[in-house]
Amino acid sequence: MSLTVQDRLESLDAALDAGAGRLPDALVGRCREVVARARERGGLSAEHTVVALAGATGSGKSSLFNALAGGDLAAVGVQRPTTAEAMAAVRGDGAQALLDWLGVQRRYRLAADPGSAGGLVLLDLPDHDSVVTEHRLRADRLVQRADLLVWVVDPQKYADAALHEGYLRPLAGHAAVVVLVLNQADRLPADQVRAVQADLHRLAVEDGLDKARIVAVSARTGTGIAELRRLLDEAAARRRAANDRSTADLRSAAAHVLAACGPPAGPARPAATDRLVDALAIAAGVPVVTEAVRRSAVRRTGARTGWPPVRWVARLR
Repeated sequence: MSLTVQDRLESLDAALDAGAGRLPDALVGRCREVVARARERGGLSAEHTVVALAGATGSGKSSLFNALAGGDLAAVGVQRPTTAEAMAAVRGDGAQALLDWLGVQRRYRLAADPGSAGGLVLLDLPDHDSVVTEHRLRADRLVQRADLLVWVVDPQKYADAALHEGYLRPLAGHAAVVVLVLNQADRLPADQVRAVQADLHRLAVEDGLDKARIVAVSARTGTGIAELRRLLDEAAARRRAANDRSTADLRSAAAHVLAACGPPAGPARPAATDRLVDALAIAAGVPVVTEAVRRSAVRRTGARTGWPPVRWVARLR
């Protein structure tokens, strides 16, 4: 049986209830935030896909935003280009509540495109490496809430450790909702563009994003823009990115819970069910928590057959 986001959400919530006070407080807090975001996003427009353009200062993020939006919406810096506040270009009606949840006030309406299906919210994020703390916090918050993350890099800083260690590596397992865009490709000969793309793919594999799509573009010349726009339109038409993002977030949170539980105590059992039950019992410190998790999960999921945390979390192994 295919598990829904709601199944995963309720299962993780039940496990956190059982481990509260025994699992590390910081871990429980982070996982609670993941559960809350997934629940909140599920209650907002399913017709719109939120695509965030994220990147460092000078990566050409705002120029790319303008190229994709088809107009000069975002101001492009000259000496030290920066983005201080997020901006949204919106296609399709009914996104107001979603934009309020995102906290984006600067909103522009995209012209209707007969060849495009599905609502789209395209965000130009503040620079993740801004020297202004408030700008970085705004970017981080939207990185957590976007459905599809488009990381814009340039030939000079695509291998920057701050990007890979601080942002891409924590997104391991999220390849379905991550696109890596090599901007300013016009600055390199074609063979060097291919070499940088290959090296960027190598780094993505190390980050746990081996299947993330990589596109080389030039916001200045327009090279690759049609390909990237087509990729985003396809994501909007499928309307699956929000579901895929929540699924990846919940799976990642569950993996961290399992890691905090440590190895099962006693003789090894072949069943995935027993492995997870033992792990949660260890985390809780007393065997009675096992039954607490079972009862809570059954209550929350309408007494479905089997134990949901086992059914889906075990797949992480």
